[in-house]
Amino acid sequence: MAWSALFFATALVATLPARAEGCAELGAGQQLPVVDNPKLARGTQLLCSTRFAVLYSALAREPLWAAEHLDTAMVRAAMQTPREGEFHPDTRIAPGARAQLEDYVRSGFDRGHMAPSGDMPDRQSQQETFALSNIVPQRAVLNRGRWAEIESAVRGLALRTGNLYVVTGPAFHASSLSAIGPDRVLVPTSTWKAVYDPHRQLSGVYVCHNVARSPGCSHVSVAELTRITGVDPFPALPASVKQSCMALPLGHARATTKHARRHTRRRVYYRW
Repeated sequence: MAWSALFFATALVATLPARAEGCAELGAGQQLPVVDNPKLARGTQLLCSTRFAVLYSALAREPLWAAEHLDTAMVRAAMQTPREGEFHPDTRIAPGARAQLEDYVRSGFDRGHMAPSGDMPDRQSQQETFALSNIVPQRAVLNRGRWAEIESAVRGLALRTGNLYVVTGPAFHASSLSAIGPDRVLVPTSTWKAVYDPHRQLSGVYVCHNVARSPGCSHVSVAELTRITGVDPFPALPASVKQSCMALPLGHARATTKHARRHTRRRVYYRW
């Protein structure tokens, strides 16, 4: 598979202006994720929201990554905020480069959040997550099942540790990519969520196959994620932290690297 054929993306919400000074504080070590493959970076645009940052790709019409910094106060406030919001196109992206609501109509896919609305501590930041620039086509069985469980587990981990950096994105691994809607929004073969615990200096990544039946999920290292996708979610971390995989909540999926296997109990097979 030629990874130059793959496109990833992420973007921000139309309801609020981007911060002029940027949003590096949302990245571990004050560094946002890096796209190691320059071909994937074509047509991308960094946008900052109140509580998350995204990189948008006009090629894919969807997120490459969404970066968040979760802490105990933010998660507790999010738990008290009613879940509500309306999906909308991001009007700060040129009309010919953005996804539209009709792209998802009768597509057979859910509109899957990359930065979850459930992470947001107030209605304003929650509404920002409903921009289509923060959305990828995700199978309902995954979006409403294991993926929702993973999002909840990460919030629980943030409550226990007090401080987490989280980066979420799509992956594409197919000889011929599929797309939906008039704007040809690319359909990921997988979605992933990278987690870094700065207190314990540990990291790890969830990866879930975006399929219609029994989507498999796994744990991999940040180094493995970067090798496969061309996205480094935590460029400021030392190689030793990226090469091992922490024991993640819902840890019954098999790790796919020898370092990660040391930290997981039960094993299931997973392919990108």
